[in-house]
Amino acid sequence: MDVVVACGLSWRLPKSVLDAPALGVMNVHASLLPKYRGPSPVQWALRNGDPDIGLTVHWMDERIDTGNILARRGGIPLPEFVTFAELWRHLGPAIGDLVADALGQAAGGSRGEPQDDSQASYAGAMERGFDFINWSHTAEAVHNQVRTFYFGAGLPGPFAKVDGEWLLVRRTSLTPQEGIRVECRDRPIWIVEWASARLPGAAPPSAPHLIRPIPTGT
Repeated sequence: MDVVVACGLSWRLPKSVLDAPALGVMNVHASLLPKYRGPSPVQWALRNGDPDIGLTVHWMDERIDTGNILARRGGIPLPEFVTFAELWRHLGPAIGDLVADALGQAAGGSRGEPQDDSQASYAGAMERGFDFINWSHTAEAVHNQVRTFYFGAGLPGPFAKVDGEWLLVRRTSLTPQEGIRVECRDRPIWIVEWASARLPGAAPPSAPHLIRPIPTGT
């Protein structure tokens, strides 16, 4: 066995596995490394409101997403609302091209280019507390929070209190839509898809807000 290719692997591999293939193990990571090292690069791109994402094929080492880079591609548009399955189908052609490029380099003996650790950031799992919406945040921050959960955040949510009722918020809009209008710190946001939620025990406090249904175009 000359080489092993992993895609989106979220675990470290022991040295015995990394050393098993003659050339090594390479990984496809959904960011322009060294940005967003770790298990949740797409979630953090959504959370931060990035307009696009990247892909990187790199040699794996015993640390997380730190190995030498063989091939990269940036500027891949990130849809406003997208599921995990939809995104990976969208990325398929680019992944195929990059892996073919990386395998060609590996066959030629390339060990890739070292990453610039000074530019590194870590994309860890979403933290507890992020599963609740705080209406005192900006509308864009709330919208991106909802987008992150729509993709899959590893937590149930996000939950929000609206007129004294708990909701599971599925989709929001920053422009007027039919649904529920909520005032955030800087401007309103519209909840356009939601479901009732029943939460056990105490939940994070929520400040009072002006909330009213409005018709489309208002």
